[in-house]
Parts: sequence; structure tokens; C-alpha cells
Amino acid sequence: MTLPIIDTPLGEPVPTLAPRAEGWNPALEPALLAGPGIEATLARLRRPGALVVTTGQQPGLFTGPGYSITKAFSARGLALALEQRWGRPVVPVYWVPGDDHDLQEVASVSWLGADGDLLTASLAPREPDAPLTPMWRQPLGAEVLEALDRFEQSFPPSPEGRSSVEWLRRHYRPEATVAGAYGAALAELVAPFGILCLDSSHPAVKRAASGVLLRALELSGLLDQELARLAASLEAAGRASGVAVGDGATLVFLDGELGRDRLMGAGAPGRYSLRRGRTTIGLEELGRIAEAEPTRLSGNVLLRPVLESALLPTVAYLAGPAELRYLALTPPLYERLGVPRQLPVPRWSGLLVEPRVTRVLEKYGATLEELLADGGLEGRIARQALPDGTDGLFRALREAIRQSYEPVVRAAAQVDPTLERPAASARGQALFAVDALEKKLLQHARKRESVELGQVARARLSVRPQGKPQERVLCMTGFLARYGKGVLEELAAHIARWYG
Repeated sequence: MTLPIIDTPLGEPVPTLAPRAEGWNPALEPALLAGPGIEATLARLRRPGALVVTTGQQPGLFTGPGYSITKAFSARGLALALEQRWGRPVVPVYWVPGDDHDLQEVASVSWLGADGDLLTASLAPREPDAPLTPMWRQPLGAEVLEALDRFEQSFPPSPEGRSSVEWLRRHYRPEATVAGAYGAALAELVAPFGILCLDSSHPAVKRAASGVLLRALELSGLLDQELARLAASLEAAGRASGVAVGDGATLVFLDGELGRDRLMGAGAPGRYSLRRGRTTIGLEELGRIAEAEPTRLSGNVLLRPVLESALLPTVAYLAGPAELRYLALTPPLYERLGVPRQLPVPRWSGLLVEPRVTRVLEKYGATLEELLADGGLEGRIARQALPDGTDGLFRALREAIRQSYEPVVRAAAQVDPTLERPAASARGQALFAVDALEKKLLQHARKRESVELGQVARARLSVRPQGKPQERVLCMTGFLARYGKGVLEELAAHIARWYG
């Protein structure tokens, strides 16, 4: 089924970018996640002069919110445009950030069931004092089976639904990790479109990144000072990054007994303390850890794009609005760490318009903008249920009150200037009473039109669930279960045209 796709662009599709000279590092190939057609894409990446466009999103349940998928297609769209522009292979790579440790942020998923209700499933919450286990080590647990059952039962039997549930059950198993299930499911979905998924927590990636991480630790004091100055400058210009800097924290985490723990400057060169663990550790020991257990070290959100550019011949990173804000802080990191900077490029943004939405818009002669505006369409429908001419009667009544009170207000002011305000207040009370009466009429009209207003509410739930953008709340999996994988082909083609 074809679903209309509406653009809500975040910026210029293809800015001015410059190619790089470095090539693909074959040592990273063990970290590429399996998927249909990966061999052909990898062959293109191995060609001399091949470049990369990257993106990524923290792992989520059932592949997370919809923009996790459209980010991958954004990287593909930009890569296709650059390949045509430069005449050399440009491959989209999805960086799966398994080091993220915020389980609460990724443990829930939402979708629309067959009847249009918003449904949610969640994993068990983490105890407040529990270790901050990174997602590449965090098991899904038995709750994922309940989530899968809830998802499956929310749709009537269909080939599309069965295919989607089977795909999810292949990857989202109790013993699987959050990042492992996410990466494997995502790779199976996007690999046929020529998109590679890279497990950033794989030892091959960690080993290759260790030099940059250790150098960032060595320069941590200087980097913290420069980031603080730049953050203050951006905030003064009204462009706050949303990332805390200047607090003595390094850009590096160490995975230990309490999970992923931020390394802090300890006041002496080459010495660091763990924020949660409170113990101190030296740069030499961290170097030994990087050699023997490279998966224990990871970068923070500011260092991650620098690591991507250090390891991959990438020319651009596809980012969302929040990412674009904090990526403005990163130029000093590239300069000090000697890493070429890839440019942040806005990802595609938009929404899918379901048939139930289209039917409502056609029935009431409404626009999508009117539906997205809370309450506007409901008010119009309620007004249409009133007797003909009711709006005009209320307008005339308000105008009559204004005109009739005007000479009364003037007369009161002539008798005693202090009476002008009470007279004007009486006029306001009369107008307020008219407004209250009109609201009561509309409330009763809404009750009479409850079926129609329910249709509007469900349509709005599809395009703006919980009052938020569709792509930030609804998982793509729900659309696949209702309409099939053809939705992905339509999205990929649409986004490619937008970048092209």
C-alpha cells in the first residue's frame, strides 16, 4: 500500500562538502553486522577512493522511534547524491552506539494498533543504584517476550503482520542484548538498500579507537577549557548546546564494577578518578586496559563523531536537531586530536499519512496543517453542528454590546473619571458572558458530534501522537506490520529524491 509521505525538512539537503583521501580500513570488517546484500555493498566500500556517510541512533526496543530508520535512509540519500556528484563510491554506514547506558531512554516502544489506539511496551526498569550497564552488555530479559506478544496481538492476522513479528522474534530474544538485538534487526532491514551497520562496541572498532581515546584523556584539561569557552560563546549567541562541559569531566568512560563510569580529572597530570566508583587510575594503566580489554573504554556524545571520522573515511554525519546543537561544540576536538572533521548535515524529517488520516481530511475538507494544530479542526466541526448563522449571531451580539456600552462608558467618565473603569469592566463582563455561552453551545455540539470528533482524534494520534512529531514516538515496525515492507521502499526512494 502506498502511504503519502510529508516532508518537514530540518535544513539544506546537500551542503557543500569536500571528499577525503583516506580509504576503508579492512580491520573493521568483523564489526559489520550481517544482512542481505552486504557483500555487494562491502565490495563497493573496498574500492579505492570509496567514502562514507555516517549516522546513528541509540539502540531501542523494536528498532526504536521511526527516525532511527529514516536516519539510515537519510545517510543513503546523501551518499547517492554525493556519489553522483563526485563520481566515486560513497557508502552509507549506520554506527550502532552500543556503549550508551541510559536504559530508561530506550526501554519503551510505541505503535498504533489496528484500531488506531496508541500502545506501548517496556522492559523492566533498572534499579536506581544498579550498575550503568552499556547496552551492548544489557540483556533484554523475559519482559521482551511480553512486549512481542503485545505487539503481535495488536494486529489482525495478515502476511505483513506475521512477517514483522517473525523478524522481531529472530532478534529480540531474552538472552540477546539491547544493542545486539537492535543492530541485528536494523541490519536485516536496511542492508538490502546498500546500508552497512557497524557495531561500534565490537573489539575491532574499540581497538582502532583506543589511540584517540587515550589522546583525549591526555589532553582532557585543555579540551575541557576550550569546550567551556566555546559553550559560553554559543550560549551567549542563543545557541546552547545542551551538553554540560567545563566541569572537569573527561570525554572518556571506563566500564567497571558500577557499569559505564565517567573518568574525571584528578588534579594531577595523567591521573583520573571514576565519577561513581570514586577510585583513581593512571593513564599508563588505562593504556594497558586499552590494549588488553579495549571494549571497556568509550567516548561520550561529543567524542563519538570524532571517533567515527578517525576510523572511517566519512565526509558527513546525518544528525537530528538536538545533535546539530551539540555538534557545534566539537570543532576544537577535531583540531586538538588531529582528526579531519566531517560536516554535520540535517537528517530528513517527515511523517507517513495513513488512510484513516486521509479519509478524515477528505471528509471534512481539512488540511494536514489544520489537523496538526490542536483543537482547530474539532472546533470547526462543532461549529458546523450549530444551527446555520449561529456564528453570525454571536458576532452581532458582541458588536452590539461594544457599541451600546461605548456611550455609557463615556457618560460615566464625564460624571466621574473614576467610574470609567467600572463601566468598561461591566462591558468586559458582558462580553465574557457571551464567550461562556458560545463555549457551552460548542461543548454540547461536540457531544452530539462525538463519533466525528473521535475520528479526528484518532487521525491526529497517527500524525502527532502525544502532541509530538510522529517520528519521535511511533516505531517504524508498527507501519511495517500494517502495510508491509513496501513502506521502506517508498521511504527510501522519497528521501533519496529529497537529497538528490
